[in-house]
Amino acid sequence: MATKLAGKLKLMIPAGQANPAPPVGPALGQRGLNIMEFCKAFNAQTQELEAGSPCPTEVLYYQDKSFSITVKTPPASWYLKKAARTDSGSGTPGRDIVASVTAAQIREIATAKLADLNTDDVEAAMQIVLGSARSMGIEVKG
Repeated sequence: MATKLAGKLKLMIPAGQANPAPPVGPALGQRGLNIMEFCKAFNAQTQELEAGSPCPTEVLYYQDKSFSITVKTPPASWYLKKAARTDSGSGTPGRDIVASVTAAQIREIATAKLADLNTDDVEAAMQIVLGSARSMGIEVKG
């Protein structure tokens, strides 16, 4: 018999760096989940990702205090900032350009994000990433 779903929790945790400190500990603790078990499972799932990359994580927890973890790829904005070698996007996108990236870098980001986007086509994924770049004040050259 399957256990009944008690709720869903969304967290943004750096890859390989889950620990009982906030935000992980309090979020899981108030729901009665085993924090150390979560940290070990999350760190094992994200060990192949770049250490410290922000990972959107969805935790489904059940009435018997068990849980399942779904880890997604880091946000497109993180990839764009990394490719453009900038700390943040523009405060006034559309007016100020803070950095630039190449079309090849956009394709690389789109390929990495393809599993989490709502398309199976790399060209469509590139358009999604281009929109993110435009809204961050990052221009695409070439």
